[in-house]
Amino acid sequence: MTTTTLQPSFDDLGRHLATTPFVVVDLETTGAGAEASITEVGAVRVEGGEVVGEFQTLVNPHAHIPPLISVLTGITNAMVADAPRVDQVIPPFLEFARDAVLVAHNAGFDVGFLKRACAAQHLLWPGFPVVDTVALARGVLMRDEVPNVKLGTLAHHFRAPEAPNHRALTDARATVHVLHGLLERVGNLGVHTLEDLLEFTRGVSPQRRAKRTMASDVPAAPGVYQFVADLPDHDGVVRRQVLYVGKSVNLRNRVRSYFTAAEKRPRMEEMVRISTAVETTVCRTPLEAEVLELRLIAAHAPRYNRRSKFPERQQWLKLTDEPFPRLSVVRKVADDGACYFGPFSRREAAEQAALAVYEAFPIRQCSERLSERRQTGRCALGDLGKCLAPCDGTTARVDYITVTDAVRTSLTVDVRGILAAPRAKLGKLIAAERFEEAGRLTARLEAFVRASTRARRLEALARCPQVVAAARCEEGWDVHVIRHGRLAAAARVRPGEVVQAVARDAVLAAEHVPAPVGGLPAATIEEAERVGAWLERPGTRIIDIEGDWAWPLHGSIALTDLPRHALAEAAPAAVLDRVGA
Repeated sequence: MTTTTLQPSFDDLGRHLATTPFVVVDLETTGAGAEASITEVGAVRVEGGEVVGEFQTLVNPHAHIPPLISVLTGITNAMVADAPRVDQVIPPFLEFARDAVLVAHNAGFDVGFLKRACAAQHLLWPGFPVVDTVALARGVLMRDEVPNVKLGTLAHHFRAPEAPNHRALTDARATVHVLHGLLERVGNLGVHTLEDLLEFTRGVSPQRRAKRTMASDVPAAPGVYQFVADLPDHDGVVRRQVLYVGKSVNLRNRVRSYFTAAEKRPRMEEMVRISTAVETTVCRTPLEAEVLELRLIAAHAPRYNRRSKFPERQQWLKLTDEPFPRLSVVRKVADDGACYFGPFSRREAAEQAALAVYEAFPIRQCSERLSERRQTGRCALGDLGKCLAPCDGTTARVDYITVTDAVRTSLTVDVRGILAAPRAKLGKLIAAERFEEAGRLTARLEAFVRASTRARRLEALARCPQVVAAARCEEGWDVHVIRHGRLAAAARVRPGEVVQAVARDAVLAAEHVPAPVGGLPAATIEEAERVGAWLERPGTRIIDIEGDWAWPLHGSIALTDLPRHALAEAAPAAVLDRVGA
């Protein structure tokens, strides 16, 4: 026997208005303040567009009704003298309104009185959804249709058979006709569920609400979405342009949020206004969606993605390939035989790491290209012993190369050479209570360790021609094929399927990825880091691997291994705040 489960429609995401019961309520009171009391309750229950019940009663406020209120409502002190108390009225009203949506004209006023009455009787407010016909009318009707949104004006506009007269039940009946007229109008804008109706009253612009139908065919699945528009380019030719790219574990819910008050970013308001369609790509795993989002942003540079305006510009620390090597901060890795260390997301971080190297090794910091044949005068760093000063010939090239070889080892294999040398200096600074300098030194070491950890992770991925791994998820297992740090294939193993069989099929269908040049991953740095983070998650299992996915034994250390604890113990708290300890 085969059971077929139909995918729910767009309208199944909420309570459809046609089947939602409404209770339209109106109150008359002795005034508008918090000390005022209820004098009359009127309510009409509507289901499927038909009136199925009415509730009306006067209420003894146990307070004097002001003459102006009596003139306005026609309710006098004599009329309410024998009426039930509010504690006798509220319970039956709550039962009348059970499982319904409360509707009122200026709902904050009426619902506020009802909540206070419940609180006075120690009754729990049921938490009714509330629709305010004032807010609804302001979002639907234009000024050329009605001059204001008073109940009398709206009742006349929608031709209610009973004009409001400041009596609770009559006003509630008039509000029912106003509600039906407004619901007919919003239905033409794609508002079909209670959730849609509540969103409509929260200040979303009509232009944004009108485009909510673009989400009607979006699947409820993980993947990537693109807002697109047909716009003229710099040559005046109208072309399809990608405005924004995003990802979600539920495309339907995420795309729908752009047409509601949940989306508060001003630039998204403009983006939705000029977009003409939403395109989606369903992905098999969340990691595949993350990677596809990065690739699409890189390919299209959408104007409304912040990553397009502020792309991550990687920086590298380069140990040059010349007779007397030096450190240089560069923006890309070249196949020139030099040693590269990084990447860094900011130039300042690369410069901090370079300063950590200079603390440990006396290599030159000048930028001139030096020659063994031509000698020049040494600089102040040479006089201070912070540089071997190969420029004046006092240091042989072989001795200088010995030091730069040690620098290369520290950059690529063993960070301890960088970290061991400053320990004595750090201890002296702390003993002399020069905490700001100690903090700056420690920050340099931390920058170097972070960069080393990042570099070792990327290098390890880049060295592996293929890694096939799986991780358990709610629906089964996520399987990924990774080649030289690039996501080459993704698959989802459903209950009842064999993980190894699905993994073999994924390998056969995987993208061909040639070996990269220069030890870098065959993907962007950000993609490789996302892939690496997934591989390192607890519970991820390696199914098959080609190559060695490993770090050098001392390629990086934990930040907690740095001598910062000595600084924390010695320095006053105020100083630690200044140096970031």
